Amino acid sequence: MAYWIKINYERKEYVIDLDRVCTFSYEPNGRITFWLPDSSFPIVINSQGHPEAHQKVLSYIQAAMGHDFESYWVKIYYERNDYLINLKFISTFSCEPNGRITFWLPDNAMPIVIHPQNNLEAYEKVISYIKQITGYTLP
Repeated sequence: MAYWIKINYERKEYVIDLDRVCTFSYEPNGRITFWLPDSSFPIVINSQGHPEAHQKVLSYIQAAMGHDFESYWVKIYYERNDYLINLKFISTFSCEPNGRITFWLPDNAMPIVIHPQNNLEAYEKVISYIKQITGYTLP
């Protein structure tokens, strides 16, 4: 079921289906960034500048994490931000001999690199997801 929100951002109105957003980044100061589906355009909101939209996005994130944090969502701490990533939107995973896994966020082409020593829980979830969806094992 679609989860639509309306946001006034940079003098334009957007109506966005959050179920189609593959990545949310949130910083300790409360700022949330997400990229429009099928686009590299980021929307950056905080509770001061966009209080209603910020609350709706936070509610969506909490709902996504609350439903037993479904097997295709993973939370990763990366480059000083928390990322909530929907793995269903990831189409390529790369594994290096040292076990490091890289994948690219589709709406902004940013690489995410995880290693079991730095993000064990997220690493195991990604490995499990790859096995479950593709039938292949990494590493």
